[in-house]
Amino acid sequence: MSEKRTCLYDKHVKLGAKMVPFGGFEMPIQYTGIEDEHNAVRHACGVFDVSHMGEVRITGKDAEAYVQHIFTNDVKDAPVGKIFYGMMLYENGGTVDDLLVYKMGENDFFLVINAANIAKDVDWMNQHAKNYQVNIDNQSEHYGQIAVQGPEAEEVMEQVLGLECKELAFYTFKTIETDGEKIIVSRTGYTGEDGFEVYGSHAFIQKAWDKLMESGKAKPCGLGCRDTLRFEVGLPLYGDELSADITPVMAGLSMFVKLDKEEFIGKEAIAKQKTEGASQKVVGILLSSHAIPRHGYEVVAEDKTIGTVTTGYKSVSTGQSVCMALVDAAYAKLGTPLQIRIHRKLHDGEVVKKRFYDKHYKKWITLIHNKQNGKDIRRTPLFGESRICKN
Repeated sequence: MSEKRTCLYDKHVKLGAKMVPFGGFEMPIQYTGIEDEHNAVRHACGVFDVSHMGEVRITGKDAEAYVQHIFTNDVKDAPVGKIFYGMMLYENGGTVDDLLVYKMGENDFFLVINAANIAKDVDWMNQHAKNYQVNIDNQSEHYGQIAVQGPEAEEVMEQVLGLECKELAFYTFKTIETDGEKIIVSRTGYTGEDGFEVYGSHAFIQKAWDKLMESGKAKPCGLGCRDTLRFEVGLPLYGDELSADITPVMAGLSMFVKLDKEEFIGKEAIAKQKTEGASQKVVGILLSSHAIPRHGYEVVAEDKTIGTVTTGYKSVSTGQSVCMALVDAAYAKLGTPLQIRIHRKLHDGEVVKKRFYDKHYKKWITLIHNKQNGKDIRRTPLFGESRICKN
């Protein structure tokens, strides 16, 4: 079967991008080079074509109840404009996909899923909708999407694209009427930097891309640096750090699985794994050498294979050779010495935190005074988590 093409394909070719198959699409892996593009996002502004991603609209009388049923995070009574990250799970706790859920209105949700999983996900959603009055509308063919990322992203969005967005908190969105259509602008991304994702018709996305290229203020970036950027800040990629065989607990993503919800598919399996402990865990590993660990390489301890590398690079931002790996839980403790087999040679390393580079999200933080104990509670838009702050 031939690969699909996004609405920006011709523009990538014209810019001289190296095109490769990814998720069923022909996508740009790089333009001027992965390191060059990576640094543009870390220090200025880059733009990605992410039109290959899938979009599914869930509406109907039971839409909220249905999303609660298929999704691990808790969207009940969420305000319009809020975005949630989480997973859809199989009954055994394995991951169908990780996704974003946008609360568009009462019983109206917009789901953003991974490109390679669109057909599988939509089929799975329909299979589990039989007891709910919902409409599941796969809108992936309608939408194009760009991601404007980096410390200068807000300025570029407003000055180049004319899209006001500075009031948006992290993991919130708004709809904007422009050029005769309604587009979606969210303060989200997959790079560890501040940034925005814009969803619109193919015609709108093409015009937006042209404006960005003409301005010279946003560097075109390929999926190569999108992977190095997300990896450095510990973000998972479906198929590597999450899969049908890797649960959110194993991946260290339990914070996005709300076990206090009444029910969701896979809840019992996840609760059991949380109680009994997972047999394997995804960890970070820092090598003492400059050899580069790659996906699929063996992880060794005590002269036996105890895991496999899921993603590995020489970090563009730090220069260190690092990787994420799925290892036996007995070897997952921070500081544990491990080795990775690279070209038949074992290279020493140790378990470290999966975040190899600090995130630089622009979060709006609301301080709420708790009258009962006289302390301030800090809430962040992404996790809805609370941290006690010093008075």
